[in-house]
Amino acid sequence: MHIAKKVVENLHLLRVDDPDTRFFEGLWEIPEGITYNAYVLATDEGSVVFDTWKGRYADEFVEAVKEVTPLSKVRYVVLHHGEPDHTGALPTFLKAVREAGSDPLVLGHPMIKGMVESMYGIKLRFKPVKDGETLAVGDTELRFIYTPWLHWPETIMTYVPEHEALITCDAFGAYSIPPKAFDDEFDDLRWYEKHVMRYAVNVIGKFRQHVVKALEKIRSAGIKVSVIAPSHGIVWRRDPSFIIDIYRRFGEGTVTKGKVVVIYSSMYGFVENIIDHVVKELELRGLTVTTFRFTEYEHSRLSELLGELADAAALVVGVSTYEGGVVPSMEHVVNLIAKKAAYPGRPALVVGAYGWAPTAGRIVKDALTKAGYEVIGPIEVKGALTDEVKSALNAAVRELSEKAT
Repeated sequence: MHIAKKVVENLHLLRVDDPDTRFFEGLWEIPEGITYNAYVLATDEGSVVFDTWKGRYADEFVEAVKEVTPLSKVRYVVLHHGEPDHTGALPTFLKAVREAGSDPLVLGHPMIKGMVESMYGIKLRFKPVKDGETLAVGDTELRFIYTPWLHWPETIMTYVPEHEALITCDAFGAYSIPPKAFDDEFDDLRWYEKHVMRYAVNVIGKFRQHVVKALEKIRSAGIKVSVIAPSHGIVWRRDPSFIIDIYRRFGEGTVTKGKVVVIYSSMYGFVENIIDHVVKELELRGLTVTTFRFTEYEHSRLSELLGELADAAALVVGVSTYEGGVVPSMEHVVNLIAKKAAYPGRPALVVGAYGWAPTAGRIVKDALTKAGYEVIGPIEVKGALTDEVKSALNAAVRELSEKAT
């Protein structure tokens, strides 16, 4: 299902809903689905199409463009980012536009031409744009802004001063299929924040500092933003500060004091017993705990885990030793945390269980330390909990609590 709606005056949103993709980028669980947003600027001297949709929706994309402008009037196609959820429909679209009598100029970062041509086996009539370069289309001026690593090195944005509109590609996007297209169609958007944060951590992750750099670049250039038009999710035209604030907090690593994320793997219940004790002690101290489990009965969603870590004041990891190392499920989780959710200076408590060699806790500690966490422990437990072990855990929880509040 797609929609074609006017954002402001001659700038139109083309959105298609994708409820079928269950793993975004083949990695991140998104049972709530996602949207792909493209935009069309229609002027008396021709139209500009900003990005396309995923390839499976290529024919529908052509029809959606026709709803807001004749294909024969398409003069430019701006590619903000080369990833196939933005460029997949491009070959079909260009073929349809050329058959309609136009041969649009494709604009983008210098890197994008080779990427797109090699992915799709096509040749583009292409012009690279420079950072800060402007283009007049009719009475409208476009300004191109380089925003590298949000989230690929060739990512750019387009600013339309006439509408104070910033077309932002992946930045300021989110998971989910919102029931409405624009923020001014909702009374309350607090429910949306979790989808934003999960998406930001999953997609941008280790490059979060570039969010802050991009915001400062836009501010220092004197760009006033009244509309934010991302490639996924809600378009912001009433209060763009709402989505900007979420991304700023993500980029700066702002924490929610007293929030602790607990992650553990437990093969036969021993780590689970340890974690149950730790969680009770944390809650007794007034902390808010969110728990993710990897057991014989349940595997939590990694996309949600990373999203919750974004503003957590502290982390607890419980792990089993497995074949002289870390149980594979938790090894994968810890590697993802180090790659996508490395927050230097945040406290982390590592606890574990073992039978014949207490190695997992040390390995996890080393990985988290390299990622910048201040690690307490590891506290390794052989067998059942004893009063001595409980005392050590209580002391560690007390130290973690002091750092998290």
